[in-house]
Amino acid sequence: MPLPYVLLSAAVSLDGFLDDTSPDRLVLSGPDDFDRVDEVRAWSDAILVGAGTIRADNPRLLVGSARRRAARVAEGRPEFPLKVTVSATGELDPAAAFWHTGGERLLLTTDRGAARARALGVAADVVALGAEVDWPAALRHLREARGVRRLMVEGGGVVHTRLLSEGLVDELHLVFAPVLVGDPDAPRLFGPAAYQRGRLRLLESRTIGDVVLARYVPTAPGAGGEVAPADRHWLALACDLATRCPPSRTAFSVGAVVVAADGTELARGHSREGGDPAAHAEEAALAKVDRADARLATATVYSSLEPCARRSSRPLPCARLLLEAGVRRVVTAWREPDTFVSGADGGGVLAAGGADVVVLEEYARRAEAPNAHLTRPS
Repeated sequence: MPLPYVLLSAAVSLDGFLDDTSPDRLVLSGPDDFDRVDEVRAWSDAILVGAGTIRADNPRLLVGSARRRAARVAEGRPEFPLKVTVSATGELDPAAAFWHTGGERLLLTTDRGAARARALGVAADVVALGAEVDWPAALRHLREARGVRRLMVEGGGVVHTRLLSEGLVDELHLVFAPVLVGDPDAPRLFGPAAYQRGRLRLLESRTIGDVVLARYVPTAPGAGGEVAPADRHWLALACDLATRCPPSRTAFSVGAVVVAADGTELARGHSREGGDPAAHAEEAALAKVDRADARLATATVYSSLEPCARRSSRPLPCARLLLEAGVRRVVTAWREPDTFVSGADGGGVLAAGGADVVVLEEYARRAEAPNAHLTRPS
């Protein structure tokens, strides 16, 4: 089962600080941005903060808008998102507002921390993750045991750093305030860590009052069979490309993207591109990449449909084309059905040729949608 979609949200000074060292909280944003944050909270299934944020800020983490809360209830969701904190020690103030406002509360901690939190009388469901805090295990628990699909993370810097450096972040919402802190003892948004490769991709930037919101997603693919957040973004793009295909009754509509290991897009393509009725998506994308490009050997190809293992319109099927081009990692959403070729197994051909094949089945419906006229009874 996939992990939740993890969205990091923070407001920072221009020099990257979350706060200063004065006794009072440094206000970095304004009413309009607070309303935007409230909207993102209402979108979320759960909101997570670290134990340090509870100690420093005593947050309530509520959805403030009655209209948004009512909309959640009308959708069959709880009035408030699940509130989650993570603490290795379990040393938390049981009187903090976090435990006494909103809906359900959850503490993810260690075996030792669980004993401590229960002894303190923390008003939350306490879950021990083992001897240490394991962030992938924490996210798996949220998805599998709590049904959390969309997780908003609001701090602090230690939590943001851990999640981002472990490749567990799908999207960042950063608000830059026209303030300079300059205090080396003040808390920073991100600390030193081995972060993901490549540049982040800017989805949106806009002014909200005197602050600027920037939304980013990671771009660097995973390695081998491991799935990185960027894999989901690129596969979603491949599925979107499939919707651009000229309609056909005799061939699937497929989109493909070739991405270098550092997150650079090398090429994209879709079925029947350029008016060629026999063109496949992977073939169209590869045609735009110089075969001498050394980046192909470590690139990932994203295809909305499993690359074909057999075809009559070209000398080589797409699985063979990918292997001959040097590609050794393919991420796809949908196994090829028997509509045109019985027992197709492009993934098997790729694996036999030494390629890693990752199937993200949660995108299968999205990949199938432009082909519904081929796969569903009329």
